[in-house]
Amino acid sequence: RNNDRNGYGNRDNKDGNNGYRNNDRNGNNNGRSGRDGQGFSGARRNDRAASAPKEDFIFETKPDSRRPDSRKNDSRKNDRKKDNEAKENLKFANSKHEKKPVPKPEKKEEETIKQLVLPDTLTIKELADKMKVQPSAIVKKLFLQGKVVTINQEVDYDTAEEIALEFNCICDHEVKVDVIAELLKEDEEDESKMVPRPPVVCVMGHVDHGKTSLLDAIRETHVTDKESGGITQKIGAYMVDVNGQKITFLDTPGHEAFTAMRMRGAQATDIAILVVAADDGVMPQTIEAINHAKAAGVEIIVAVNKIDKPNANIEKVKQELTEYELIAEDWGGSTTFVPVSAHTKEGIDELLEMILLTAEVNELKANPDRKARGIVIEAELDKGRGPVATILVQKGTLRVGDAVAAGSCYGKIRAMIDDKGRRVKEATPSMPVEILGLNDVPNAGEIIMATDNEKEARNIADTFIAEGKKKLLDDTKHKVSLDALFEQIQAGNMKELDLIIKADVQGSVEAVKQSLVKLSNEEVIVKVIHGGVGNINESDVVLASASNAIIIGFNVKPDNQARIVAEREKVDLRLYSVIYNAIEDVEAALKGMLEPIYEEKIIGHAEIRQIFKASGVGNIAGAIVTEGRITRDSVVRITRDKEQIYEGPIATLKHFKDDVKEVKAGSECGMVFENFGQIQEGDLVEAHIMVEVPR
Repeated sequence: RNNDRNGYGNRDNKDGNNGYRNNDRNGNNNGRSGRDGQGFSGARRNDRAASAPKEDFIFETKPDSRRPDSRKNDSRKNDRKKDNEAKENLKFANSKHEKKPVPKPEKKEEETIKQLVLPDTLTIKELADKMKVQPSAIVKKLFLQGKVVTINQEVDYDTAEEIALEFNCICDHEVKVDVIAELLKEDEEDESKMVPRPPVVCVMGHVDHGKTSLLDAIRETHVTDKESGGITQKIGAYMVDVNGQKITFLDTPGHEAFTAMRMRGAQATDIAILVVAADDGVMPQTIEAINHAKAAGVEIIVAVNKIDKPNANIEKVKQELTEYELIAEDWGGSTTFVPVSAHTKEGIDELLEMILLTAEVNELKANPDRKARGIVIEAELDKGRGPVATILVQKGTLRVGDAVAAGSCYGKIRAMIDDKGRRVKEATPSMPVEILGLNDVPNAGEIIMATDNEKEARNIADTFIAEGKKKLLDDTKHKVSLDALFEQIQAGNMKELDLIIKADVQGSVEAVKQSLVKLSNEEVIVKVIHGGVGNINESDVVLASASNAIIIGFNVKPDNQARIVAEREKVDLRLYSVIYNAIEDVEAALKGMLEPIYEEKIIGHAEIRQIFKASGVGNIAGAIVTEGRITRDSVVRITRDKEQIYEGPIATLKHFKDDVKEVKAGSECGMVFENFGQIQEGDLVEAHIMVEVPR
């Protein structure tokens, strides 16, 4: 190459050029073997020789005549060097080739198979972290399969396992240990030590149907050891004696007895007495009570009260209750109906006998010779006595001096008071007592358990506090709302959508029930767990919270307490005036298409004080913001003499010469309106934005 360039450099010297070409072999060899420049200078020397006079050329070639051998030797050396290099390369290639059949890559492949332990649900990002791959790699792979996901989207275990297999990862299901459940876990009971225990009964029903009268009638006729002045102290539960057999009655509002106590899967009551007035029939609160009892899974005995009234109709009550799957035994069903009168005391003994018979059939037993365990029915902070809890002992025997833990509270029992106000030393299964000595007020529904010592009780309480915080975060994350419904269905967190329907008339309740249940699909079943007439009350919200349900109201409103509880418990509360809107919303939510609702919010006012003209821009409004603020992204209305002359966006917003995003009250600004320049001094500007309304 170098010689070639020099040949071209002597184009006008024909002889030189030919001589150069003829003398190319040696020069070229030097050029090849000497890329560092020796070949180039050798070529130049040859070139000079070629272009010299003939006699000089002969003189110059004398030393050349001695070079061929040395050049040959050089070329041989180069050839040998090349041969050696070729052999080395061949050896290297062969060595590489020889290693290929060795099963090393297989080993490497085995090493890349990862073992993962996955929970029930996790996000794509969490899965990527576990697999040690980029989240985008998973998103891309799923996209190619026709699935669109985001890195924060939750997937269930089965979906995560499928994804992991694509990345050579083998999965095992994480065994989730519920720390609280482990703490509350018990050893199997010794059957030989089990003895019958009194049944625990809760009385429920409509407010005017004589629930309180019935309880009073039972107490008056069957409370044992009547003292002068009757019962000296009333607590949230009491025991009655029926022919030597005891029955414990819980005197608490129905929803508290059932929903609050389902917190830890504990069952406070064995039997629910549903009080229905014979002259009134089934009422909204009756239906509510039925649904609460069914949700808790307890036996229902119907007490048809007020049979002494002239217009009492027991058969009508039986007929109405068949709609709620409570069919009387004499109608071919399995529900016990007992006609009673709280006023005349008629039927009270029969009712108590039926309670004892039901308890016998259900074989209610407990072991009294073990550490005590029970449930908190109610608790309060007493000024004189400190934290006071009414508890129901369910297993074992609780004694004064025992160390106990109740949820996040603990302590040593200083005193126990029974339902008659007497101090007692011990409490046996199904016995309600008031206890003193806890460090704080526990929640209703918490399990109370006796421990070996106070230190152990404190450790349990500390664990409850720590786990409670985690559970709170988890519950908030998974609370059902229509807005997040589709995501939860996709993530596999939802198999059933529970609804509570409240309306101003029964016809609306039935109409919407039927319409919503029809929306069930393969992925989620729509189920109405309660429907009733009247405003949304606290009981509805508590049931919704316990059942993770959504409340839908038609032409009704939540009362203040219901609103407060709904906010605290994060219950989704939806109000409608048209049934079809609710049906559309639920249907859209199931399909993941719930559109957000926006409303207009006025954010500021301004007055145009001066008009400026600018070439290429048109009229600029010099204005002062009189109230609120004007933002660059707001929509404005311009009014003149109380008539709107323009509505549209702001094209430019300036403060002096600077483009700004916002101008606040009291400041001057310059505005140019999009496709509108017919402004005058004195025109009023109102700015508004669209904000999303929580549905």
